[in-house]
Amino acid sequence: MSKHHISTTINGEPREFLCEASDSLLDVLRDELRLTGTKEGCGSGDCGACSVILDGRLVCSCIVLGVEAQGRTVETVEGMAHDQKLHPLQQRFLEEAALQCGFCTPGFLVAAKALLDVNPNPTETEVRFWLAGNLCRCTGYDKIVRAVLIAAADLREKAA
Repeated sequence: MSKHHISTTINGEPREFLCEASDSLLDVLRDELRLTGTKEGCGSGDCGACSVILDGRLVCSCIVLGVEAQGRTVETVEGMAHDQKLHPLQQRFLEEAALQCGFCTPGFLVAAKALLDVNPNPTETEVRFWLAGNLCRCTGYDKIVRAVLIAAADLREKAA
């Protein structure tokens, strides 16, 4: 099998990689590019642990092919913090204890960022609906939802 040469932008940086036509974007991110924040939970797009933002759209990277990243923009959890400063969502997840084992946390963070990118002032119902594709097996969702709502308020205040 021949590998495909892919040029893309990941977390704001131009990146290139080689991959088989059958390699998932998740496998490319983790194995080729060493961006291991994105996790594989189910391998079938059901749990959200592998969530990334592809051209502004939230997707499960386990069901997107790596070759589909050609010429596109990918955002992962590694791209959220800047200059050693956590993104407000990351900070609020810590402060509100919105995580336990942490396995699902990167997917929740990316999904929450995707929501706040399109809706900076979501209701609790909208947050719960948006995050419904992400599963946590350790904790309830109340602290996660609270962290997203507080981070949304933080971001609105910062933008004002």
